[in-house]
Amino acid sequence: MITAAQLRAARALLGIDQRELAERSGLSLPTIQRMEASEGVIRGNVDSLMKLVGALDAAGIELISDHAVSSGGGRGVRLKRPAS
Repeated sequence: MITAAQLRAARALLGIDQRELAERSGLSLPTIQRMEASEGVIRGNVDSLMKLVGALDAAGIELISDHAVSSGGGRGVRLKRPAS
C-alpha cells in the first residue's frame, strides 16, 4: 500500500513535519513516527492507514505503486496536477 520511504517523501514534497501530518490525518504523532520508522511497507490498523492515505490524497499526493505506469519504474510519490 504505502512504504515508510514513500511517506517521508510525501511529507517532503508537501513541506510539512510529522506533527502537521498527524493533525491532518487525525492520527497521533507517535503513530506517524512509528510508521515512518518501519521497514518497507507500513503495517498497521486498516483505519489508520486509510486516514493517512486519505490525508495525503487530500493534500495532493499521488502514491505510485510498484507496477504503476511511471517513466522510472518502482514505487514513488508525486504531486497531482492541479485541475484545469
